[in-house]
Amino acid sequence: MSIHQKIKSLAARHSALADTFFQLKVLNGKELTDARFPAFRESIKQAGFTDGTIRPTRIEIFQMNVGKLCNQTCAHCHVDAGPDRKAENMTRETFELCLDVLARCDIPTVDITGGAPEMNPNFRWFVEECRKLGKHIIDRCNLTIIVANKKYHDLPDFFAENKVEVVSSLPHYSALRTDAQRGDGVFEDSIKALQMLNAVGYAQDGTDLKLNLVYNPTGTFLPGHQASLEADFKRQLKRKFDIDFNHLYAITNMPISRFLDYLLEGGHYESYMQSLLDSFNPGAVAGVMCRNTISVSYEGDLYDCDFNQMLDLKVAGPKTHLRDFDFSALEQRDIVLNQHCYGCTAGAGSSCGGQVA
Repeated sequence: MSIHQKIKSLAARHSALADTFFQLKVLNGKELTDARFPAFRESIKQAGFTDGTIRPTRIEIFQMNVGKLCNQTCAHCHVDAGPDRKAENMTRETFELCLDVLARCDIPTVDITGGAPEMNPNFRWFVEECRKLGKHIIDRCNLTIIVANKKYHDLPDFFAENKVEVVSSLPHYSALRTDAQRGDGVFEDSIKALQMLNAVGYAQDGTDLKLNLVYNPTGTFLPGHQASLEADFKRQLKRKFDIDFNHLYAITNMPISRFLDYLLEGGHYESYMQSLLDSFNPGAVAGVMCRNTISVSYEGDLYDCDFNQMLDLKVAGPKTHLRDFDFSALEQRDIVLNQHCYGCTAGAGSSCGGQVA
């Protein structure tokens, strides 16, 4: 049986979208014996991290995945979010635990993601409470939520009033490539939403309202040079739609969840992993986001990053929940590593803030 046939057979028996155990078995070559790759830990050890571990610098970003409920079902979503994930939403009690941690710890930035985080009924209250604490707030908005329903039409005004930095995915400045990844009609709605954000002052001269876009490839290749992509996006969006934005973040597609399923189904898993390995950049290791970020799930569990969260790889140590949040211990922890970490260290590196090297 060929490696492609093995992958197809395994994918048929397991859900690569929901079964984190299966995803880890694939990544670690436990079942696909012909598709073994050097352990990420060994690669960083050879790169100069002598004990094969990565440790935090300082926790500066408190990233919260407030639920998997979303109005979209994007093809490459690493969260496997969608309209059917209504039960997987952060409760008011967990939000309050987050506020307690933020009030006690000097973490300057709160990064809110999902799903579509704005669909959580506690979202607006929580943003306002974070503002009272003097925190810088980032909302990872899919844009279409702004125009999808009248109840969300005032989101641009709410964001502006609370000085929220908006970070939004836009795979391309063409409808064809954006809709191929995110669904029919997404590009048109995204353009409308960007124009609404510009209208209330986002990315406009004389305001401090930040609007940043996220680009990730629509296929099995690494993103191009971030600065060049940003210049191209700015030129095309301004010319075609009179849209302004501040920065573009280029992010590598991680071989987990829906994108892993896409790789398995198309027989691209081996070649994509090899491309990540061939592009491994020791210079990117120092800037990976897990070094200054702590990730919180909708259930209040703690992770080194959002990708580890989707693989259910909790932080190392006995205190893995918000109820036992120990700031000092978390800053001394060893970051949990696995094969998907090659995605954050390939080429110029990748993080929620774009390329790192």
